[in-house]
Amino acid sequence: MKFIGLSILAVFIITSSLFAQKSLTESADITFEEQKYSIAVDKYKKAYSKIKKNPNEKNRIRFQIAECYRLMNEPKRAETYYKGLIRNEYYKQKPEILLYYAQMLMINEKYDEAIPQFEEYIKLKPDDPRGSSGMKSCKLTKEWMEKPSNHQITNLRDVNSREDDFAPAYASDNYNSIIFTSNREGSTGKEADEWTGQNFTDLFYARSDRKGGWSTPDLLDKEGIINTETNEGIAKLNSTFSTLYFTRCGNEKNSQSGCHIYKASKQGRSFGQPEIIDLGGDSTSAIGHPSLSDDELSIFLAADFKGGYGGKDLYFATRKSRSDDFGRPKNMGPVINSPGDEMFPFLRGDTALYFSSNGHVGFGGMDMFKSTRNGEEWNMPVNMGYPLNTNADDYGIVFNPQAGEEGFFTSNRKEFERERSKGGDDIWYFIVPPLEFTLAGIVKDDRTLQYIESAEVRMVGSNGTSVTAKTNSIGRYEFNKEQFLANTTYELIVSMEGYFNSSGTETTVGVTRSKDFTHDFVLEPIPKKPIVLPEILYDLAKWDLKPQYQDSLQGLIQTLDQNPTLVVELASHTDARDTDERNDILSQKRAQSVVDYLILRGIDPERLAAKGYGERVPRVLDRKYYLNGKVILDSADVLTEDFINALPNTEIKEFAHQLNRRSEFSVLRNDFVPKEKLDVVVSPKIDIIVNPEAEVNSVPLKMDPEGRFGVKCEVNGYASDIYIDKKISAPLISLNSALDLLRKGAISKDDFEGDPNEILANSSIADKAVFLIEEIKIEKNYLNLIEVMVDHKLADGFLIDEATFQMIGDYTIDEDNKLMIFE
Repeated sequence: MKFIGLSILAVFIITSSLFAQKSLTESADITFEEQKYSIAVDKYKKAYSKIKKNPNEKNRIRFQIAECYRLMNEPKRAETYYKGLIRNEYYKQKPEILLYYAQMLMINEKYDEAIPQFEEYIKLKPDDPRGSSGMKSCKLTKEWMEKPSNHQITNLRDVNSREDDFAPAYASDNYNSIIFTSNREGSTGKEADEWTGQNFTDLFYARSDRKGGWSTPDLLDKEGIINTETNEGIAKLNSTFSTLYFTRCGNEKNSQSGCHIYKASKQGRSFGQPEIIDLGGDSTSAIGHPSLSDDELSIFLAADFKGGYGGKDLYFATRKSRSDDFGRPKNMGPVINSPGDEMFPFLRGDTALYFSSNGHVGFGGMDMFKSTRNGEEWNMPVNMGYPLNTNADDYGIVFNPQAGEEGFFTSNRKEFERERSKGGDDIWYFIVPPLEFTLAGIVKDDRTLQYIESAEVRMVGSNGTSVTAKTNSIGRYEFNKEQFLANTTYELIVSMEGYFNSSGTETTVGVTRSKDFTHDFVLEPIPKKPIVLPEILYDLAKWDLKPQYQDSLQGLIQTLDQNPTLVVELASHTDARDTDERNDILSQKRAQSVVDYLILRGIDPERLAAKGYGERVPRVLDRKYYLNGKVILDSADVLTEDFINALPNTEIKEFAHQLNRRSEFSVLRNDFVPKEKLDVVVSPKIDIIVNPEAEVNSVPLKMDPEGRFGVKCEVNGYASDIYIDKKISAPLISLNSALDLLRKGAISKDDFEGDPNEILANSSIADKAVFLIEEIKIEKNYLNLIEVMVDHKLADGFLIDEATFQMIGDYTIDEDNKLMIFE
């Protein structure tokens, strides 16, 4: 900001010239001491041009020019002059050049460049805490920027001007009007402030309407009672809005004059004559920036009294009653005050003190800090962080006591989130909106990547709440801000008929910013085919479940726990090397041993059925098996006794027998009603299958409208129709039929050639996509490893070319009896 924002902020002293005309350099020095920096800088530049053979004096004048720009708050110009002095090594005579240069770099957001300057200054002045504080500030700034607070800020454009507008204060008990300080056109003073070359400041007034718009600001006083031809500003009203406290700085000619706090009682729409508040010091003392406790018995202020800790310090004074005078101000001590400047105090609720400082760890320039009262002491100030603080000057915060985290502050930042400032120092509005959260997500099929409609998503909170949502046509579910609450941990359970349940967790505990959470789920379809359990080995002719194989059942136990309505069959199979009857009995006992273990682990026995199949259901392989790098068993091989006997050697035969000895589980139904666990365990009835199913060698013949013959079949275990088309050269399937196979679970994303995320995008299947069918079963006849292309031009159905269909073996078509007969 331009330094008028700090003219009262820094509580300046105006001194009339008491000296006769001196040399140009001496005149510039005198003007500098009078704090008329805008005039001094021009005098120094003229003096610099006259010096020819005195490099030390030239460096001294360059330093004074840099100081003028620093004190006028023009950091870019100041940086240039300090940089030149460092290049000339003048900092060896004045180490503070390193400090000021580093500070200007920080204000100009050159934190990495500032660090080595602070390091060099620390070497020369190790006892000055400003060096280490600056180093820490540079390193913390990035962290603060990455973790912003929840404050939302907006430029008060209707109030701000092209000049400086700052230090707002609420002006009425409905908190819809403000008093602020400005040096805009229309100010009372006719002359320019020789510190800045700009207008003197006055107090202005603005009011907001019901729609949030602001009136055109007007002078608070046009009668010369409050506003005069010198600087007035930095005002506060008491808690009843009946007394105005403000800062006034004298400008009397031929004398030194300082700044003091005044008060004026409100009289209707105007104010009575101001009275100076005696807070010690003398006529040249710099005292200002009043803030009062609610009972008006304590006043907080900024001053440059002797014996302070830095430039301007914060003080407080007390009195016993409102009619008494305040006592002598007391310095707030080194916890609050630093070697820099502390100003703009604001007491909130008598327990929290807000102020601005350029001496504590911050972004550079003036930052806003908060300290809380601890008995008679004040805690270490905390930087209010980004976005309230930036590398610019940020100061003068006030809060609306009726609205919580809402109010105004001042900043000379050029822009924020694409909202540009209007002038030099601008007033900004801030608010911390209520902490709000939502949760939404998508539910998809794991095998097909298609959206699942009508899935139930139940959300159970640690606060005892339980709500349910259903997914829509694109698989989306949502929980709104009234359902998904702060400081709560939620368990999510997703269920859908034909799928295993899925669960997850989300928490808002410790989340300090409003957020829209996303949690997607992928549900695994319940397979119609049995699922082989991890390897469980038994001793020869034994059925006891060994402890080392109990861990193989942990996945099944977890599945059953997460899906409490499932009823499953535990099946056990043997190899073919014994009698049918003995293998049936042995496999049944082994299946029962698995069930008994699950019951011991707390699974309801009514959810479990043990079934021994002996040797009668040979395993159908779903992948290839290798030995020494060669395929010994292929996908879709059926490990019948004849197939195994035909294998080339004993090692491979034994391996095939081992694959047949297996335990599996399959889902029987999904309608079990959970109940309390029984005290007495009842094992399920043993069910031994003795006779295999009868063979079927013919199937009913079908015909489509195009005259193509077809039959019912199973595609990877799922019912479908397939028609023979003599005009095509490879199997084709319509988009609708392919999607139907996906939704049923007959095929999955892994069966497609290419990237399934691209092929199955937007809940569809790309045209010309190719997928692999492991098995097409027509009664006891099989087609294996069939590649099928999706054809969007095909209206409906699944077509197979004649050459591919003939791979099933010999068959005849009996048109009279409408049968397809396999030989």
